Order: sequence, then C-alpha cells, then structure tokens
Amino acid sequence: MQISERLEALLAPGDEPVAVAALRRYFAPLPAGGFTGAYFERLGGGGDRPDVANTFTSDDIVAVSMLSVPVPAAAALQLLEARGPELSDLLAKIPTDVAFAELTADEVGDVWPVRDAYRELLAVPGIGETTATKLLARKRPHLVPILDAVVTAELSVVKGRYWVPLHAWLTADGRAQHRRLEELRLAAGLGPEVSVLRVFDVLAWMLGSGYVNS
Repeated sequence: MQISERLEALLAPGDEPVAVAALRRYFAPLPAGGFTGAYFERLGGGGDRPDVANTFTSDDIVAVSMLSVPVPAAAALQLLEARGPELSDLLAKIPTDVAFAELTADEVGDVWPVRDAYRELLAVPGIGETTATKLLARKRPHLVPILDAVVTAELSVVKGRYWVPLHAWLTADGRAQHRRLEELRLAAGLGPEVSVLRVFDVLAWMLGSGYVNS
C-alpha cells in the first residue's frame, strides 16, 4: 500500500509535533476539541466491553453517529431487533483481545470472521461500506479498520480492498508502522482504549479534511 507523500511526512519522526498536535486536537473534550468523533470508542464505556461485545446496542448506533454517519431508523431496528441474533452469532466468532497487526496475512483473507459480519451488515438496507466498518470498529476497535472516503483518498487502495493492503503496510519491517503509531499515541497522551487503527484513521482524516497543514 502506498500512502500519500503528505501522510508519509506526517507520520515520519521529524513531523511528530504536528501529528501529536492533530491527535490532541481531535481527542480534546468538547468544546475544546470540536470533534464528536473523540467519543466514538468511549461512549457508554465502549462497544467491546464484555457485557455487550457481541451485541449491537443503541450506544453503538449513537457512537457511529459521532463519526458523522447516522444509521437510518429502519436499519437501526434491524440491528437491534430483527437481525440482532444473527449478528450476535457472527460477532461471537470475532475475538476481542487481538490487534489487527497481530494477525497473519492469511488470517486477514477470505475466511476472516470479520468479513462474514461485514457482509451481513451490508445486507441491511441503509447500511453501506463506511457505516458497516464503523459499526464493526465500534465492537472490535483494535481489530477492524474503518473504511472512509477521506482516509482512502490518502492511500493508493481500491475502496473495497482496504484491509489486506493496510495490514501489509502495518506489519512490514517487523510491524514498524504499527509501532510508530503506538509512539504517536503515547506522545499525544492517549490511552490504550484508542486503538492504533484509530490513530491512523484520525491522522489520515485530519489531513484529508484540511485540519493539518500538508
């Protein structure tokens, strides 16, 4: 996976103050930060806490709206009621204690359980690729990358084929990029509830949305 030159520069050690400032700005409490997305992983105690990890809840639907992706009412009812049992069975097959970069390349392939849940979500009228990945990222924040048009614009990937190239990029050279994102998270003073995937997502989004000078 190739990332844009400006994103590569933002992630490089020499530009750390800029990246850290962007993360701190995004995750600052409202109104200081001004980004509702700062509450995505934290709202209601998180979507991956043990008592709700395998069930989509109203908190999850509200949390996704924090990322400017409202779930239509009819789709929300499908998640919470009609398709709830099927989705819970699929979520139960997805571990909660594994990070994306810890998987092997084969494990991210066609048999990855996340893909089954993803396809089931796409079958719900009103839920597209972006919403589906944000719902899954809410339930498995350390495992499922968000697919977002602003983010993928900074990457040389086809929108529907994002996970495999991102995994290869994160795990290359002994997981060098994963470790770099961990360093930026620590420098920004963020806790482990903010996943490495979200650090990458936020930095790419802030850059692509014009909140960081390139």
